[in-house]
Amino acid sequence: MIRFGKYNDVGAGENGLPSFRGAMGSKASSAPTTSVMTAGKGLRPGTVSLVGSVVIAVSSVAPAYSLAAVLAGMVAAVGTKAPALFVIGFVPMMLTAFAFRELASETPDCGSAFTWATRAFGPWVGWLAGWASVVAATVAVGNGAQVAAIYLLKALHLNALANSMAAQVAVGGLAVIGLLVLCLRGIEVTERTQAVLVALQFVMLALVSVIALVKVCGHHAGPQAVMPRWDWLFPAGLSAAAVAHGAILCFFAYWGWDACLAISEETKQPHKNPGRAAVLATILMLGTYVLVSFAIQAFAGFGITGIGLNNPQNANDALSILGDPVAGRGLAVVLLLAISSSSLASVMTSLVKTARGVLAMAVYRALPQRFARVHPQHRTPGFAVLTIGIGGFTLYLVMTLVSQNSLTDMVASLGLAVTFYYATAAYACVWTYRRTLRRSARNFWLRGAFPLIGAVAMTWAFVQSAIDMYAPDYGKTHFGPVGGVFVLGMGLLLLGIPVAALSALGSRDFFRGKTLNAGTEIVVPDSVAR
Repeated sequence: MIRFGKYNDVGAGENGLPSFRGAMGSKASSAPTTSVMTAGKGLRPGTVSLVGSVVIAVSSVAPAYSLAAVLAGMVAAVGTKAPALFVIGFVPMMLTAFAFRELASETPDCGSAFTWATRAFGPWVGWLAGWASVVAATVAVGNGAQVAAIYLLKALHLNALANSMAAQVAVGGLAVIGLLVLCLRGIEVTERTQAVLVALQFVMLALVSVIALVKVCGHHAGPQAVMPRWDWLFPAGLSAAAVAHGAILCFFAYWGWDACLAISEETKQPHKNPGRAAVLATILMLGTYVLVSFAIQAFAGFGITGIGLNNPQNANDALSILGDPVAGRGLAVVLLLAISSSSLASVMTSLVKTARGVLAMAVYRALPQRFARVHPQHRTPGFAVLTIGIGGFTLYLVMTLVSQNSLTDMVASLGLAVTFYYATAAYACVWTYRRTLRRSARNFWLRGAFPLIGAVAMTWAFVQSAIDMYAPDYGKTHFGPVGGVFVLGMGLLLLGIPVAALSALGSRDFFRGKTLNAGTEIVVPDSVAR
């Protein structure tokens, strides 16, 4: 555990929330005060296993839906080299996952990026990191519900309703209500539900991939098919612009593995398992994406008609269209259900993860205290869960009424928020451990070099994305000479500054560095650690 000097005890205040006393209660000074913060926050400790933590991380990534959404776009950007881009995109994600693992090993806190960035760089940077995480997940709630509704209706052969916005909103709204109920019932219910949804995804992805490759190798896939090639795994011949475009899509495909860090305080062996789960989830995603992209490219081919990956009609879904040709009508329906369940799992994890991040911000007095309320029986942050769920779906409804194109561009802009808080956490790792990097080769590489490379890669992705999104023809909307994706993405991120200023009016202790700073030692009690 990191110790930053002498400290004072933290007792329990009203409603079971921590109370800060000793140095925390003294008048603010230019030097950071020191204190102890006891982790727990009213959640149920020692509930989620390592396997359950991996399941929650993977479910947040939503591999089935992510593949359906990005593969055709990647093929358009890099041709046959999509598998190579999944490998390239994996590297900064893995390096960033090392940073999360090292920080979680010392400070397993459900605030994750918010908590670590605040301790490293102060309250304003930390608040913006937490805001970016909350914004990304909140926007994803409504979009994920819509996607789940569309594929569910298609699986039921209700194609007319699947194309109806009213039906999408109605079914998506019912899905959000159901997921809110499950989230409010406790982390155990969430873990069991996610296990079922994740199992369905992986069984179908593996089955479709194996059948597709067997048919291709046996020359039974049709004239559009091409034999898979090992050079698909190597990015030779690609331009820097093509790699940048494909890598940004990859970041979207991998985003979400950090969800397991938000349940650190509810995980068995919280100093080890959440970080392990993050790394294992990224490795599992790499294997899945390479296998499925190989199989889909080989079976569908690169034609501009039919199931070809360069057919513009397949731009938004390069996976479900292969269900019938590859596996037959019966399994095609199950594949549609797998994509729907993938989106549902992602929405559920977004609710769980973001609510706990908001809980941490409230416990440290960065948000109103009502967000820190935890249900006495189910041990869930009920008010935070409801706020994220209702707020996310309301935002989706508003954007739908304004313009379907605006909603699409808002979802496309999430890469800015994601890369911002990933990079901030990775930089926080390097800064937090800067004085210990020379003590061992392990410290140098896992707490210094690797996180720094990951942070720089994420920074590059943020800058490159912003430059690309600024163009008026990027996305489906624009505001004069500026692309709508850029306006929405940067607008949502920068909105955190005035919101933080408003929060500072009612949460002065946090923004003065009294409730969380570099001198705050976050202690996990034995009942949690074991």
